[in-house]
Amino acid sequence: MKKFRVVFMGTPEFAVPCLAALHEQCEVMAVITQPDKPRGRGQKMMPSPVKAWAVEHDLPVYQPEKIKTEEFTAKLEEMKPDLMVVVAFGQILSQRILDIPEYGCINVHASLLPRYRGAAPMQWCVINGEEKTGVTTMFMDAGLDTGDMLLKAEFPIGEDTTLEEVHDGLMDMGAKVLMDTLEKLSDGTLTRTPQPAESNYAPMLTKNTGQIDWSKTAQDVHNLVRGLNSWPGAYTQLDGAKYKIWRTRRTGEKASAPAGSIVRADKKTGLFVAAGDEVLEIVELQAPGKKKMRAADYLNGHGFADGAKFA
Repeated sequence: MKKFRVVFMGTPEFAVPCLAALHEQCEVMAVITQPDKPRGRGQKMMPSPVKAWAVEHDLPVYQPEKIKTEEFTAKLEEMKPDLMVVVAFGQILSQRILDIPEYGCINVHASLLPRYRGAAPMQWCVINGEEKTGVTTMFMDAGLDTGDMLLKAEFPIGEDTTLEEVHDGLMDMGAKVLMDTLEKLSDGTLTRTPQPAESNYAPMLTKNTGQIDWSKTAQDVHNLVRGLNSWPGAYTQLDGAKYKIWRTRRTGEKASAPAGSIVRADKKTGLFVAAGDEVLEIVELQAPGKKKMRAADYLNGHGFADGAKFA
């Protein structure tokens, strides 16, 4: 494979395996990532996972507040890379930047395009109950995930598969699909397929995305919980207290109580809530000020009043 001179753009943990694979087989000229941000209780300034990996491997790192400025665009032009690779970077590139590399800009996207363009494809794929997702590489254009598709790989989503499991699976898959794409680009066998206009848009998550609506079906609630595990988490409220719900299980048992009602709460059998017209088991939760734990363990030291109802 040709040893491409690459500028890499990425920010979260998801992008690190792609950077590592490029570092092994290409010349990574520069790593562009988001500025350090305050994290944790102490709000200490912390680097992105991509920056941390790049620094550890002595790669030059740039962290522009805005990549589309004249000054930074000129810097990229001076580098004259063969190729740019973008993986969950977090900023929109200008057409001028897209036109810089001889071989174009390749994006590794965490869905089977054209489905789930946008900021949160993995989360919405699980929330919407899809049975499979995957990774797509594409040549970038000025639109939002609308460029010509290159290679794809599929990842199955089971009934209880969580976002965390999808994330980890696609993270490793993305690096392999990227390098397969560069192999074909190098030997001249890479083909591009234009995307149709129709798509499922995956918007950014908000604080309200995780609020459970118990009037929805048990399947919908179950999908929401696993689609937001491990971030940001689905939640519900009881007597003004906010409980995060991390894992649920469909029981198939018919519910006669109003939606959100606690049907059974027993330290031996667990916690069961009416979701739509079905009883849903809460397997793992996190009470205010507590660590996440199995619901049965939580019930060992805590109880719920008869007729209690989550909202």
